[in-house]
Amino acid sequence: MVTIKCRGITFSNIQAAIFDKDGTLEDSQEFLRLLGMKRARLADAQIPGVGEPLQMAFGIDSGSIDPTGLLAVGSRRENEIVAAGYIAETGRGWLESLTIARRAFDEADEMFKNSAVSPLFVGSLEVLKYLSEAGLKLGILSAATTEVVQKFVKHHELADYIQLEMGVDSTLHKPDPKLFLQACEKLGVQPAATLMVGDSAGDIQMGKNAGAAGCIGICWGNAQVRHLEKADVAIASLDEITILAD
Repeated sequence: MVTIKCRGITFSNIQAAIFDKDGTLEDSQEFLRLLGMKRARLADAQIPGVGEPLQMAFGIDSGSIDPTGLLAVGSRRENEIVAAGYIAETGRGWLESLTIARRAFDEADEMFKNSAVSPLFVGSLEVLKYLSEAGLKLGILSAATTEVVQKFVKHHELADYIQLEMGVDSTLHKPDPKLFLQACEKLGVQPAATLMVGDSAGDIQMGKNAGAAGCIGICWGNAQVRHLEKADVAIASLDEITILAD
């Protein structure tokens, strides 16, 4: 067990740390923005007029995405359901609306399947290595699918440091604490000895409701953001996570 310190806040007897992926380890904002725009345009091609409202619903605002928005923090399934809701407002039945939304999402995924994996935030690899060498078990728990998480870990050669590659593949979605509890069980650690590190209010709420040892919020470059106010501590870079010597 180790003692972790961030901006004057200390977490004792820590065995593991679980990280979100998008916006925490992976600088994926541009990829998500392009993916969301493509989904909206493909839906609009089937149902003219829904494209612009869908982009707004996804949290896409010109050249950026809302870090608290649906696209940034929701699972694919949640995004599909919202898209289907907008389509249903045009008078389509619910099952037809779901089918149209899923078709647009599948087509967008196919178009982007060979795109480059988004880069790690600068310094993330070094922090993961630093924590792993200190004896911590490390995991990734993402709103993306497990397959996407595995692709991310493989591409960035993180397997030496990451013991858990977990996404959302069932009806459970963040911030359901059961996800964090499942992740801890797979890592073989207790929640009370595990930190949650994420960039969304959902990550923080999930960790707290699951009894995590602490919840560290991160917003790269600016920790003073409202959506992380319930975190035990908010940081602007992962290298603010330090280990205190015994």
